[in-house]
Amino acid sequence: MANVVVVGSQWGDEGKGKIVDWLSERADVVVRFQGGHNAGHTLVIDGVSYKLSLLPSGVVRRGKLSIIGNGVVFDPHAFVAELKRLADQGIEVTPECLKIAENTALILSIHRELDGFREDAASNSGTKIGTTRRGIGPAYEDKVGRRAIRVMDLADLETLPLKVDRILTHHNALRVGLGQPEVAHQALMDELTSVADQILPYMDRVWKVLDDARRSGQRILFEGAQGTLLDIDHGTYPFVTSSNTVAGQAATGSGVGPGTIGYVLGITKAYTTRVGEGPFPTEQDNEIGDFLGTQGHEFGTVTGRKRRCGWFDAVLVRQAVAANGIDGIALTKLDVLDGLDEIKICTGYRLDGEEIDYLPASQGAQARVEPIYETLEGWKDTTRGARSWNDLPAQAVKYVRHVEELIGAPVALLSTSPEREDTILVTDPFQD
Repeated sequence: MANVVVVGSQWGDEGKGKIVDWLSERADVVVRFQGGHNAGHTLVIDGVSYKLSLLPSGVVRRGKLSIIGNGVVFDPHAFVAELKRLADQGIEVTPECLKIAENTALILSIHRELDGFREDAASNSGTKIGTTRRGIGPAYEDKVGRRAIRVMDLADLETLPLKVDRILTHHNALRVGLGQPEVAHQALMDELTSVADQILPYMDRVWKVLDDARRSGQRILFEGAQGTLLDIDHGTYPFVTSSNTVAGQAATGSGVGPGTIGYVLGITKAYTTRVGEGPFPTEQDNEIGDFLGTQGHEFGTVTGRKRRCGWFDAVLVRQAVAANGIDGIALTKLDVLDGLDEIKICTGYRLDGEEIDYLPASQGAQARVEPIYETLEGWKDTTRGARSWNDLPAQAVKYVRHVEELIGAPVALLSTSPEREDTILVTDPFQD
């Protein structure tokens, strides 16, 4: 039996929701280990859609323990709102089925506001990153700057005022520099105390909970947000998120040792998309891009923003396989390619006249790379709803096998529609 880490192998939006839900049915514990409520996914269970942003996927399944790890930045107001949305759909999330790490840093209103102020200023200068303006980056900055307010601080009203003073000394200086009014001490205190009673019942020593689960032989599923190419270290910097999104973060972001991780599953879309600014070598700003976006319903779960679309980039995914130690991939949205006469795959880049087989780290070089394509024959028959290899057109099978060869990792699962049952299982990650 292996504990499983699920990561995105591209720029996010790879279809993790369905795959994580499929796996969470087999897991005992589901853990969110990084990010915030800026990345959402949709689960469809018995015909009912549940949209989650902050909560782990396990919360919609009875008998599962869900955990928000210390690597997450936690917006208490978004948390309360998400609980209410689920309650309205008949899902009750109690402290018995959800635990929040006591040392998780909070996202506050000052973080959301600062995020917006900066993006507005950057828009005027043409240097915006394209954040969701939800305060994720500023919250991580305060965590690293050792001035964050954490979940456990809500229970300590003696030291909380001192921590509020410390964080406001920093933020008010920034706000003045940006031409914005200062925030009063009491206003932030009131914001924190107004949600404390709703948050604290869920607080726990998550590292201990997970250690007990591991020792008792429970199956643990570690659920990542965003994708490898948005990783703060390994992504297309500076057009990235503010946390580590790679598999190694599952350990540090939840308080377990790296030996707890048994199998790394990389969720991989059969083409490529990204949201916001930044390089995208295989982007198709043409009728192909429009086709992929329309067929794939490429709009963000959280923001509603239209995603940029392009051909599959084997160079980037091969790099993600190496950075994460991916054991196998879950290839999603194969059915979106149905009906194309020909399909292209990027197998390398040309940079300043030289052929390379990697994405350079330099922002300038990333903007200059040109994709080298290989063209495959498309297929006219549908792959949608296929549940075995025999149900797939021969050219679709050829495409999948060639992707495996190019990225250096096997397909463990193949998804052929948003429905859970429309999945071809090659390797059960929990049994690997």
